[in-house]
Amino acid sequence: MSTSDHPPPPPPTKNHRLQRRLLCITSCTLMAVGTVGGPLLIRLYFSHGGSRKWLSSWLQTAAFPIILLPLSFIYSSSSSASSPFFAEPRLVFASAVIGLISGLTNFLYSDGLSYLPVSTSSLLYSTQLPFTAVFAFFMVKQRFSFCSVNTVALMTLGAVLLAIRKDGDRPPGVSGSQYTVGFVVTVLSAALLGLIFPCIQFSYAKAKRVITYAVVLQFQLGVSVFATVFCTVGMLANHDFAAIPREAKAYDLGETKYYIVLVATAVLWQFSFIGTAGTIFYTSSLFAGVYTALLLPFTEVAAVIAFRESFSGEKGMAMALCLWGFVSYFYGVYKEGKGPPMTTSETAKEAEMGETRGPEDAV
Repeated sequence: MSTSDHPPPPPPTKNHRLQRRLLCITSCTLMAVGTVGGPLLIRLYFSHGGSRKWLSSWLQTAAFPIILLPLSFIYSSSSSASSPFFAEPRLVFASAVIGLISGLTNFLYSDGLSYLPVSTSSLLYSTQLPFTAVFAFFMVKQRFSFCSVNTVALMTLGAVLLAIRKDGDRPPGVSGSQYTVGFVVTVLSAALLGLIFPCIQFSYAKAKRVITYAVVLQFQLGVSVFATVFCTVGMLANHDFAAIPREAKAYDLGETKYYIVLVATAVLWQFSFIGTAGTIFYTSSLFAGVYTALLLPFTEVAAVIAFRESFSGEKGMAMALCLWGFVSYFYGVYKEGKGPPMTTSETAKEAEMGETRGPEDAV
């Protein structure tokens, strides 16, 4: 897309910058709540008698109707009433492709989490960062500084430390081969997530229509719908819908709490995906990858507290490396004089993406 497709963006007003900052903070908050809480609830499902991997995958996007609430509010306002509700066809197509990839990613993640402790799974999932960095470099012309390269190296090293002692925290009842399968599929899901982040940013850059937060929500709605369809097919093939009532009655925590766990899992994961889409829009795919990697150690600590999982020296070192990497990333941003990612100017953001999008309307 040439830079002539859109008129040059006007200088952002003070209210516009404040609105972007608030929406970015909201997106990061939703992403944090879902990224930390979602894996804990899935592990809670598996650890007390749940065994349906397609069901746990389906739950990660099944709460997509939640997105209709903010969308309805946005389009009921006078400032957006004249805007078309449906996204342009190329964005719908992109959301369909990314949604199918997300469905596969969710299944691989659930499969791995059924064999791994949450703490190990979370730190392994931080390997999405190097994949994000590579795909972002080729797809959206992501520029790298010494600090960003250092961040990728540190967080990757954290995952390598876990691989050295991969059998040290095998859950009871999980064989060595199952643990290895869980290890491998979790890394594969992280690789796909690393592809998804730049794909979302690339889709925003290639859009013909001006991208607003409302369009971001529409895009995420499409991704969630197609991911849910993908997992629904798997559930039907595996007869998971018919097994839910039987599994609920046999659940260790009771039938009522079984359904509470399912609903809460779906809501928290939807928060995560909505927050991720907004974070990529207001910052970049690389920042979303770094932020995800930062949140995963907090998931690890929560898992140690909630499930009394072991906290080995390797896990402690991996967590320290993730935190060090995150600080390194922000130091690089500060050193370049750009300020925090949420206050990066539209011009700098477009240069990072290698595209010009056009002015962003107020929500």
